[in-house]
Amino acid sequence: MESVETVVGFVGLDALSLEMASPLLRSGYKLQAFEIGGPLMDDFLKQGGDQCSSPMEAAKGAAAVIVLISHPDQINDILFGPVGACKGLQEDAIVILHSSILPSYIEKLENRLTEEGKVQFVVDTYVSKKTSDAGKLLITCSGKLEAISRAQPILSAISDKLFIFDEEIGAGSKTKLVNELLEAIHVVASMEAISIGCKAGIHPWIIYDIISNAAGNSWVFKNHVPLLLRGFHTKQNFLYPLIQNLGTIIDVAKMHTFPLPMFAVAHQQLVLAYSHQDEVDGDLPVIKIWERVFGAEITNAANSEPYHPEHLAKQIISNSGIVKRIGFIGLGAMGFGMASNLIKSNYTVTGFDVYQPSLVRFSEAGGLIGNTPAEASKDADVLVIMVTNEIQAESVLYGDSGAVSALPAGASVILSSTVSPLFVTQLERRLQCEGRSLKLVDAPVSGGVQRAAEGTLTIMASGTSEALHSTGSVLSAMSEKLYIIKGGCGAGSGVKMVNQLLAGIHIASAAEAMAFGTRLGLSTRILFDVIKNSGGDSWMFENRVPHMLDDDYTPYSALDIFVKDLGIVSRECLVHNVPLHVATVAYHLFLSGSAAGWGRQDDAGVVKVYETLTGVKVDAKLHVLKKDDTLNSLPPEWPVNPIDDICKLNQNSSKTLIVLDDDPTGTQTVHDIEVLTEWTVESLVSQFTKRPTCFFILTNSRALSTEKAVELTEEICRNIDLAAKLVEKIDYTVVLRGDSTLRGHFPEEADAAVSVIGEMDAWIICPFFLQGGRFTINDIHYVADGDGLVPAGVTEFAKDAVFGYNSSNLREWVEEKTRGRIPASSVVSISIQLMRKGGPDAVCDRLCSLKKGSTCIVNAASERDMAVFALGMVKAELKGKHFLCRTAASFVSARVGIISIPPILPKDLGLDKKTSGGLIVVGSYVPKTTKQVKELKLQCGHFLKCIEVSVEKVAMKSKEEREEEIRRTVELVDVYLSMRKDTLVMTSRQVITGKSASESLDINFRVSSALVEIVSRITTKPRYILAKGGITSSDLATKALGAKSAKIAGQALAGVPLWQLGPESRHPGVPYIVFPGNVGSDTAVADVVKSWSLSSRITSTKELLLNAEKGGYAIGAFNVYNLEGVEAVVAAAEEEHSPAMLQIHPAAFKEGGVPLVSCCISAAQQASVPITVHFDHGAWKHDLVEIIDLGFHSVMADGSHLPFEENISFTKFITQLAHAKDMLVEAELGRLSGTEDDLTVEEYEAKFTDVNQVRFCLTNAMIHAF
Repeated sequence: MESVETVVGFVGLDALSLEMASPLLRSGYKLQAFEIGGPLMDDFLKQGGDQCSSPMEAAKGAAAVIVLISHPDQINDILFGPVGACKGLQEDAIVILHSSILPSYIEKLENRLTEEGKVQFVVDTYVSKKTSDAGKLLITCSGKLEAISRAQPILSAISDKLFIFDEEIGAGSKTKLVNELLEAIHVVASMEAISIGCKAGIHPWIIYDIISNAAGNSWVFKNHVPLLLRGFHTKQNFLYPLIQNLGTIIDVAKMHTFPLPMFAVAHQQLVLAYSHQDEVDGDLPVIKIWERVFGAEITNAANSEPYHPEHLAKQIISNSGIVKRIGFIGLGAMGFGMASNLIKSNYTVTGFDVYQPSLVRFSEAGGLIGNTPAEASKDADVLVIMVTNEIQAESVLYGDSGAVSALPAGASVILSSTVSPLFVTQLERRLQCEGRSLKLVDAPVSGGVQRAAEGTLTIMASGTSEALHSTGSVLSAMSEKLYIIKGGCGAGSGVKMVNQLLAGIHIASAAEAMAFGTRLGLSTRILFDVIKNSGGDSWMFENRVPHMLDDDYTPYSALDIFVKDLGIVSRECLVHNVPLHVATVAYHLFLSGSAAGWGRQDDAGVVKVYETLTGVKVDAKLHVLKKDDTLNSLPPEWPVNPIDDICKLNQNSSKTLIVLDDDPTGTQTVHDIEVLTEWTVESLVSQFTKRPTCFFILTNSRALSTEKAVELTEEICRNIDLAAKLVEKIDYTVVLRGDSTLRGHFPEEADAAVSVIGEMDAWIICPFFLQGGRFTINDIHYVADGDGLVPAGVTEFAKDAVFGYNSSNLREWVEEKTRGRIPASSVVSISIQLMRKGGPDAVCDRLCSLKKGSTCIVNAASERDMAVFALGMVKAELKGKHFLCRTAASFVSARVGIISIPPILPKDLGLDKKTSGGLIVVGSYVPKTTKQVKELKLQCGHFLKCIEVSVEKVAMKSKEEREEEIRRTVELVDVYLSMRKDTLVMTSRQVITGKSASESLDINFRVSSALVEIVSRITTKPRYILAKGGITSSDLATKALGAKSAKIAGQALAGVPLWQLGPESRHPGVPYIVFPGNVGSDTAVADVVKSWSLSSRITSTKELLLNAEKGGYAIGAFNVYNLEGVEAVVAAAEEEHSPAMLQIHPAAFKEGGVPLVSCCISAAQQASVPITVHFDHGAWKHDLVEIIDLGFHSVMADGSHLPFEENISFTKFITQLAHAKDMLVEAELGRLSGTEDDLTVEEYEAKFTDVNQVRFCLTNAMIHAF
């Protein structure tokens, strides 16, 4: 929509409107506006816009109209009046609401615009300035998917950051409320902090300088406090409109029955400040109002002589005394890191902790162990105390075996625990009273566990000059930022108290804001991103809210810490007579969390107080969806199958689709197409000359490093471009076929392709793959697992050592993989709703409207969706658009117009049944493959030979051990294949990863190259080859088998390509099954192997007889007594291409026993025709029980010598045992006289079968045959 013909209208102007207009004009849009005169219109005209006489005129001819509404009373005149904007709107125009009215008004307005104004597309926006990047515009928008989709090019042109709430009209206004809630709390919190700090005797500018670089910082604190301290003036009535505006938040909270204790108190503090405003005479600084509220002389303190804490620290460090021995008490998470870092700084450190495992760890780190505080303190020049609270500090200093009793005269104590300033001053006096010149440094720390271990903490130290000089080198070793605070012991803890006051308020207010946003129906993940860039941001908001979103309360800093720290604040406000209402409410919120049992969880867990009270759930984790419910909830598919239209357009097009496949599995949805494993100009010219609709080039780039993958892609694209120029009237589109679970070299390969073939109109991202259970719905990519849809970012595939990622939302995935180069907000989406309601033409229009260089993701939940998109894309290409596609396999078949065919079976290829065994090679190590291999061995173990290749030996051991493992495997495979045994060669299942992505790739290469060597050395030609895993199948085809081309015959199973290797390969025409590592159910590999195995035809006697019935032929059953007889029957059956049954009679079993049975079963497995083994005339129960466990396919339970009722009971008993083994059971009711195989029936024993008894026996004995 960047064309100069595209018009955007403005109805109403404000300062932000002018900033919105400027980038639109630069992007080539034509602007027109209605505003009642004044400087705003003058500035608009100067920028290049046109003036209109009414809202109706401003809307005429406009593709989009941006409507400014500051009050609900304006709606009628602006939109629905005689000359309102709705009168001038063209069909399909977008109404973009730029407003500050309540969400409820926005929702009603959308309905009214739809019903009265016949407006189809309405978008709600909240426009503000980013708090970074020099105040660039930030837009939060919401609306229906199609409305957002149409408005996105315009909004992207306007904003530096665009945040989208799909299907949530009014979300922009709701986000504004949440941000203003935080800003209000932060304003009051900042004044509470400055006030209590001043009362504690700390210079306000010192507080500001330290806190603005610490965890207590917020955007409000950093930007507003300097203005207040410098005496910022404003009109006396500034608080009234602010209070009224914030009152809206109270109203909305009431409407949604949601408590806002933090905000309510902050709001009341602002009301209190307003009540004092009338007491301030004249145009005085705003700070004077707050001084009256808190009773603090902030102005005088701010104007007192400042000093530089960091400069003082440098002076202290440069003149620091020598320290040889350090005692350290408290080896918890922070203390252990601090003490360990001191050891690394070459100090001799003796540590003590009540937790024995910490002492063991400390000893292993090089520390000395003291069994009591006194032992740790003996002979110490400096004693560091890092315990949890004042009670513990008192105990280790003055309790049994306390440190004070053992400290040498003149020693210094560094107290780094967070305690009250009063405790510190009292402790200093007590140490002085010892009469041994003991010194105290008040030195609380900030920065967390990692920075403690790195020696990069922030330390706020205070004390006497002598104490500070004696400890300067130790303080320096532990810190990156060291501040020396004037005012003596207690001043450092005073600064830490102020920091903790702000930090605690910011965590609690973040919890309140996120919970409130959840109740308002906002996506908390997007809300978090918006606030991070807005005035409601704080250090703690950015650090702690992710814990809430991930529902992960692993205690990085326990909730009980803030119960303690804000408890200190609560006591100090009494000492200094300063009312700290917001801090006190935050304290009680943390106290409530502790009372609920969450004290040892992360402090972000305070959000659970709101969740428990209100029933909301803040976490933004994507949850597993019910597959059927989700798919059934989508709109009906587009009614017309586009495949025929795609085929017609392709026939009339000179454009060839060239698929660069990063492993061989991309051919899993096509057939009768060629795949090349080389890319010389000559081979490409040969392909172009055939003018195919499509062909594949197997790059196998996923197995390469990023650098090599880029070089390879550039080389292939150069050759493609050159070859295309050598063939008359040929054009092409490049598809980068990648993994449907988002692994691979993105965006590097796309960048490489574009660098050769030129900039595209858009990149198309489409990982949908039905056969693999990959669906993209509402921009979230899912992997089907049983009955569920699992977000891709939490699957095993996202944890890949080389290509891992976190995002399941494809917009966010693009931003993640491009490292922010392509923001999620700029990524365009083709929705399922658009395709199913608008069809191919809507897709075409959407693609043609994209700004050049866009990135577009495609949602899809069915093959029809994919075909609709493909036809829309073809139509866009016919209009001159060019696209680069990064897709999974389903896109290719849809784009080419391929109609799927049933899975290919051996009979379809006329496979010679008398050749050697099949070869199955498994290299993929993903958990899905491991499960499939386990099932393969379980189901096919009776005919499959298994050889495991040690990954450790071929990848990590010596050349000699590697060679021996390869040689052993080759010898076994040759023997088994020549015996016509299907043979599995698999790598051991343990996953060995390197220390880096490149090292992991190198290990993968060594394993893959070992498999290549094994297959290349095998001399026996396999009947078929199945390669499991993308890298494995590519390397075997190209390196082991020498294939330069292959024909894609189809699929052996849905999503499993089947090739026939080219004439130049070692085994021309041999079926090559390319089985992806991440495709199929647990039984998928077993299913393919069974369907391709010689033994697959001997599933059961029942199947054998049913096939005979269908075919109208009989099955010969032959009694056998020895190996020669078995061989004779099988040979005759194979010669006649006829199935047969080998029967063993009780007399034969008596002589031949188990070896005879084994011979029969082995012969049946080796036969090239279906053969089963049957036990005939089993008359005795104990014999039949043994027979059933020997591997027969069927058995006769001959109870004809028994009375009818006993026969039924006998047969039913055997049937139950046999059915558990999936065996057919034959019964016998009648008897013929005579002798056969040592079984004699006298004439008086003979009897004919009663037909009526047959029916009863079939029903009650559960038999299959007589």
